[in-house]
Formats: sequence, structure tokens, C-alpha cells
Amino acid sequence: MNKTVTLAMGNGGEENNQLIKKVFYKAFKNDILEKSEDAAILELNQKNIAMSTDSFTVSPIFFPGSDIGKLSICGTCNDLAMMGAKPKYLTVSFVIEEGFLMDDLEKIAKSMEKELEINSTLVVSGDTKVMPKGTVDKIIINTTGIGEVLQNDISSNAISKDDVILVSRDIGSHGAAIFASREGIELESELKSDCTSLFPVVKALLDEGLKITALRDATRGGVSAVLNEWAKQSNVCIEAYEEKIPVSDEVKGICEILGFEPTALANEGTFLIAVNKSKIEQTIKILKRFNKNCSYIADITDKYIGKVVLHNSWGTKRFLESPTGELLPRIC
Repeated sequence: MNKTVTLAMGNGGEENNQLIKKVFYKAFKNDILEKSEDAAILELNQKNIAMSTDSFTVSPIFFPGSDIGKLSICGTCNDLAMMGAKPKYLTVSFVIEEGFLMDDLEKIAKSMEKELEINSTLVVSGDTKVMPKGTVDKIIINTTGIGEVLQNDISSNAISKDDVILVSRDIGSHGAAIFASREGIELESELKSDCTSLFPVVKALLDEGLKITALRDATRGGVSAVLNEWAKQSNVCIEAYEEKIPVSDEVKGICEILGFEPTALANEGTFLIAVNKSKIEQTIKILKRFNKNCSYIADITDKYIGKVVLHNSWGTKRFLESPTGELLPRIC
């Protein structure tokens, strides 16, 4: 590892994984933490609860389709939902730069309030710090959430050859929208972040009695990061099909102009789901209630254990690696 922390260590890719494993897992090692799930599953009075925490820093703080306030509520509530849990209670901490506009702070709080209502979730505790001008970039928000587990045993360590992987919608719009907004790129389209609360979708899946093997929202590092994490955690090979991975024309355009990989772009309202291969049609039928661009994208094999293989429409294939380097800093 480097002797100093780099931006790449916060991108959700390989450098980030190494930082977590070699520094934080080493210091805080325990069985719950080492499962590397989106949220910890804890037993309390013979009931399972989920708990997750996240810090949010994004530039610009207001962007097409969302803002840092909505992002902070969606991010933690979505992590709980990815463990089959209904978000119940949140804590919120703000680190605010001196001179931050009060009007902007009120807009952020209103945005958070709206998303809390969607999740039927309460903020029950919080903290505020104000830092001297120049010591923090505008505002950082931390949210910690607790949720009630509705389906047990959802785990990224439990994927097998009996499963397939689907994606809930087209990918990469959050990362592309943030970059276009930050760089002042004017597009003849309505490209916006996919930032949204995912519990309503998960609840619909569970209400239909669907047995879910694994869920993961494809945030930092995008779809490629999730697939690589799943392949390693479950000790399987994931064979994905490039032509089945939905990408909008707007995101394709940004990627072609700037040389990005759509599968490495961040999302904030897009998730991957692993289910038994006999449940493909049922899963797609439910997902289409929320987004018509959902798709079955990958099979599970034992060909290259711990690897992700990407097949293209020309019959060739390559390993899809976990993202490396400085992708799009400050996207969540």
C-alpha cells in the first residue's frame, strides 16, 4: 500500500478494498464485520435488526435529479434494504463549512424530510459541527440507520451456481450526471441521477414471496465492483453478458466522450439481485413495475473462481476487473 491515503482509496474499487482490509479490518476484526455486507445483521431480543452507516460528500451538492440531502437518506436506507430490512430509525450528523448559505441548508433539510417520509423512517438523534472556512468542502453528512429484517439470510456470501443475477434498471446515470454537472457539460437530454429509495422495490419482491439470495446497490465502483465482490465473497465465477447490461444513450455518450466504462460508474438507485434461476421471470415481472429497463445479466459458474467474465455480442470475452485509480471523486 501507499504511504499516504489517495483519492483512489475512496472510489469503491480495488484500492478501497485494500485500505479496508489492511487497515480497518485488521484493527476492528470480528465475524460480523468480515462478512462485508451492505449492513450488519445483529440479533437483539431474539429478533434480527440491520445496522449501517455512511458519510456523504459530493460536488456539486445540488445536481440533476437530487442533492446531498436526498443522497444521504437514500444511501443508508438503501443499504438496510439490501439486507432485506425495513429502515426504521436514523441518526444524522452534519459537518458544515463556515459561511455555508442558510437557504441551501434548508433546501437540503427539506429534501431529507421528503425521503424520510418515503421510507417511513425517523431521525431520532444527530450532531452538528461547524468548521472554519476552507477546512471542509461545504458540507459532509453522515447517516447511521437501523432497520427491521424482513427476510433473513440475504447474503453476498451465499451465491451459488443455482443463481442468476439481474440488475434493477439502466446503469451509470448517477456518475454520468454528477460529472456532466461538475464539468459544465451541456447535454441535449434529460440525464439525471438515479438517486432514489429502494425499499419500496425490495418490499414488493418480498411481498411476492420471492426468496432472495443476495442484494447490493451498485454505488461507488458501480456494477463491476459489486460483481467482483460477489465473485470473491461467494467463491464463484460470474459470467456477465455485455449486451444484456442496460445503458442509456446519454450515459453511453458521456462514456464515449470521456473514456469511462459504464459498468464502473456510480449509481444511487440501482441494485443487483441474485435469485434462483427458476425465478427469473417472476423477478423481472416485479422489477418492471418500477423500471422497464431491468434485465437478467449474468450466470454463475465455477469456470474461473473469484473472477468476473464479460461476454460481448461478437463472441469474445474478457475479465471484468474491479475498478482502479481515481474514477469520479466525490460522487457519494
